[in-house]
Amino acid sequence: MKILLSAVLALLILSSVTAEERYTQGDHYEVIPIPVETGADGVIEVVEIFSYGCVHCYNFDPYVEVWKQEQGADVRFERLPAVFTPEFAKAYYAAEILGVVDEVHTPIFNALHIERKDMRRQEALAAVFKRYGGVPEEDFLSVYESFAVQSRVQQAQARVAAYRVTGIPTMIVSGKYRIDGRMAGSNNDMLKVVDHLVKAESN
Repeated sequence: MKILLSAVLALLILSSVTAEERYTQGDHYEVIPIPVETGADGVIEVVEIFSYGCVHCYNFDPYVEVWKQEQGADVRFERLPAVFTPEFAKAYYAAEILGVVDEVHTPIFNALHIERKDMRRQEALAAVFKRYGGVPEEDFLSVYESFAVQSRVQQAQARVAAYRVTGIPTMIVSGKYRIDGRMAGSNNDMLKVVDHLVKAESN
């Protein structure tokens, strides 16, 4: 009986260690050679690099939303548009400046991938902002074409380059670790690797 209990205990310990160490550098995530400053004092920054035009980002987004809601005060989540299509990055930052990201984020995705609308057109974006965010068309257009939006788009380009991103969606933890779906095993598994790295950063 004692031998059996010892064997069970050893198996439980081994399972715990295996679960804890199954995500390894080079296999499931990469270390960014030159870490990017986060400015997130006292919290762990997690960044998702995405584009509204990316169908994989569209399919991944509901899982990110659930994950985001489960995080504590020690994690700061941020979306960062990949500037493959500048119009989509401008739309995101216009929403950010106008304070309607939560209202228009999913509708922009849906307009592209369900309704098949050309959301590179200003009038199509303006319609979404008005319908879901309550933003008058002239207000949207003024911000969309503003220097503030263009400046944020340029900063996004620089950050994406510094993270050495080659595809999307990609997630960055603490400006030091890069995770993509290929390395993690799937896009959804990226969040498991992120959780692992967040835990390691918090220790």
